[in-house]
Amino acid sequence: MGKIKVAVLGSTGMVGQRYVKLLESHPWFEITALSASKASVGKKYGEAAKWVIEGEMPESVRDMRIVSADINDVKKEGTELVFSALPSEVAHEIELNMAEAGYMVIADTSAHRMDYDVPLIIPEVNSDHLSAIFEQRKRRKGIIVTSPNCTTIGLAISLKPILDNFGIKRVLVSTMQALSGAGYSGVPSMAILDNLIPYIKNEEEKVVRELLKILGKYENGFIPANIKVGASCHRVCVLDGHTEAVFIETIDKATSNEIKECMKKFKGDPQHLSLPTAPINPIIVREELDRPQPRLDRLAGEPERARGMAVVVGRIREEQALDNGIKYVLLSHNTIRGAAGNAILIAELLKAKNII
Repeated sequence: MGKIKVAVLGSTGMVGQRYVKLLESHPWFEITALSASKASVGKKYGEAAKWVIEGEMPESVRDMRIVSADINDVKKEGTELVFSALPSEVAHEIELNMAEAGYMVIADTSAHRMDYDVPLIIPEVNSDHLSAIFEQRKRRKGIIVTSPNCTTIGLAISLKPILDNFGIKRVLVSTMQALSGAGYSGVPSMAILDNLIPYIKNEEEKVVRELLKILGKYENGFIPANIKVGASCHRVCVLDGHTEAVFIETIDKATSNEIKECMKKFKGDPQHLSLPTAPINPIIVREELDRPQPRLDRLAGEPERARGMAVVVGRIREEQALDNGIKYVLLSHNTIRGAAGNAILIAELLKAKNII
């Protein structure tokens, strides 16, 4: 059986480049269409994309011509599946048009994350939410599946085994987010050098509402988790890797050692272990007092294709200021696990479930 032909919308941006890199030599998917802004249409990808991530641009895409995000242009390339890393201001309409034309759209953008029939998926955490797509198919030919905000993904993965084993009443998180989360030109160098920025527009609101949807249930509609969530989000002078300080109150009392053990044992749906991009251990627990650190831990994950897909957790401690309190620090790679990698893992899950 041949590989599934995929298009990447917004292919020249930082997340778009992650898609291109991660899809290189993928066993199940093959890039056949790359889309970008009108100014890039018709140019070779190697000319249109200013390559800004580590490693070389894959030779297989250098001479591919950029097409528009028009349905007919994408269709000419034989596209079967669409990955969207579009700018938020254009994503809503284009993704919807693609789905209505019959395409399966997996979107990194926030445009449809909170739609009533669009699942917001982290494969190890809430693959059962994919049942929402059957509601979508009642009103359009194709479907939209969304990947969460980069900050939310690492947090939700770390919380899932705790929720399943002990229950959670309250989550408080303070984030230290990498510059790549804002895009290559998102934060001017003079604004961030010798500095941090204690505000990221709309980020705290996204973390709260997305986390509650992900950790909730789907029963003929999404039922948010009954958890109180508070977030404070900050931009720091780190290239890749979001670090988060997490404070939680569990329903059933748990020791720090019990939290460590449930995180170490966490696998999610066993089916995910056969997916090419799935990390063998979604959560890696570090015992050192000074880990995780972005430079040392952002590319954690095995096998090789899953590098950057694991969430690294350390400094797991009991917190006396909270009832049944636990606190820890987590790190996740924001453009791999938090963006393109999670979306590709969703696509692998859909294929494994014979949805595509």
